[in-house]
Amino acid sequence: MKGMVAARWIVLVCVGLGLLGAGCSSDLKPTNAKLEKGLNDYLNGHSECLFPSGRNFPYEVTPGAASKADKKRMDALKDAGLLKEEDDFETHVARYTLTPAGQRFSPRFCYGHKQVSSIDGFTPPVQQGNVLQTTVSYHATMTEIPVWVRTDQMEAAFPEMAANISGPQPGQIVMGTAGVGWSVR
Repeated sequence: MKGMVAARWIVLVCVGLGLLGAGCSSDLKPTNAKLEKGLNDYLNGHSECLFPSGRNFPYEVTPGAASKADKKRMDALKDAGLLKEEDDFETHVARYTLTPAGQRFSPRFCYGHKQVSSIDGFTPPVQQGNVLQTTVSYHATMTEIPVWVRTDQMEAAFPEMAANISGPQPGQIVMGTAGVGWSVR
């Protein structure tokens, strides 16, 4: 009799663990909603910036063909009210310093962050060590764009920024889960 009771307990425990495991495995299945949440959590903490590694000010641009694009960028920031230009006629250098508005955005001059507008698809999940991974294709739109970004001079001087703020942009990223939700790897 005791053996039958023990066997029933073992069967019940096994069934319970099986149901628990089935419930967990459905959490591991990627869905558009789960991937969008994980991707937005990541994107909210990563701003898009004109200079990802930053710039030190005062910043000097020497004349010449090699620095023409750099001068165009600094002049666009000057026209947007973020920099002042001081010409040094002795050394033939354009020296840029920050305005009070520029001090708020320097040294990287971030112009917002992306937010997922659609999950377009994802690859079948693959086990990589203890992490289940998938590659996600998506579109994202820029949010919290400062007013100084939306000028013709800024868009001409920073074409990547202009593309980012023009509307939903495609992207692709690897995401994974170790059973705690999908996140960027």
